[in-house]
Amino acid sequence: MDLKNLISFIQVAELSSFTRAARALGYSQSTVSSHIRQLETELGSQLFERINHTVVLTQRGREILYYAQQITLLTKEMEDSMREEKSVRGHVRLAMADSLCDSLLRDRFLEFRRQYPDITLKITAAGTEEMFRLLNHNEADAILTLDNHIYNAEYVIVREEKVEMHFVANPECPLCGRRGLTIRDLVNEPFILTEKGMSYRRLMDEELAARSLEIRPILEIGGTGRICSLVKQGAGISFLPDYVTAQDEREGGLCRLDVRGFEIDIWKQLLYHRNKWISPQLKSVLSYCVGREFLPEEALDAAPSGPSASAVYSPISRPRSNRI
Repeated sequence: MDLKNLISFIQVAELSSFTRAARALGYSQSTVSSHIRQLETELGSQLFERINHTVVLTQRGREILYYAQQITLLTKEMEDSMREEKSVRGHVRLAMADSLCDSLLRDRFLEFRRQYPDITLKITAAGTEEMFRLLNHNEADAILTLDNHIYNAEYVIVREEKVEMHFVANPECPLCGRRGLTIRDLVNEPFILTEKGMSYRRLMDEELAARSLEIRPILEIGGTGRICSLVKQGAGISFLPDYVTAQDEREGGLCRLDVRGFEIDIWKQLLYHRNKWISPQLKSVLSYCVGREFLPEEALDAAPSGPSASAVYSPISRPRSNRI
């Protein structure tokens, strides 16, 4: 059985398209079609139904997909274990919340590059739904989310921690001197927020809707650094994670508003698909992400455990389980 045929089959199944599979693999569409025909002939079974330009796995095709994925994963594992390289090399695709990009790349990225000069990294900023689409279609190797807690047996949690959120303003804002504010005191203020539907913005809007309230921002923009800069200038107030605003608060550029009775559960989670082979280059990137984005293990041990603490592990050691 030709491994190329299996790889083409997996790509067509994951992308639901011969054209997109051919583009992803660098083949012509006719070559991919030939690979599928050869595989169907060899197995004596039709793997796809082609109706009105749509491509859908047959029942037999769904069964074969599982085995094809296992074969390719084991082949990759064997190749990586047998290959003796002086340095870790390869390409890693990471999808993540936009607000996490700055903290991931700040300060220690050059150190990572010096340690792993032959690793190339592609970072895609995306919403949570898009991140999981990329992960499920093998268009991302791992994802770093900032959303409500995710618990699904299809994904492995590398690390996770709860993130605190607060409303912030310029220190000269009259609201900064008031204690015991309620969310109703803020809804008519000028807000600068991330795009509607993005991670914690979506969760904030849902919580407001449950109270029959709505915030209509004067500006919606990606990039928490830009939002912080505008809030510091007094252009409006915002709702941001503590890790984004902590330094500006310490330096006196931002003031945390004392809003009571408005709490949202936000979690930062680093995940990959349970069928993903952890190559040396991916393992190195996961370790880097853990070091940049999460509290040290000893700090986590002292904190209250999360809803799936038993599934959390460092990628440097073998996971306790590949399911969460």
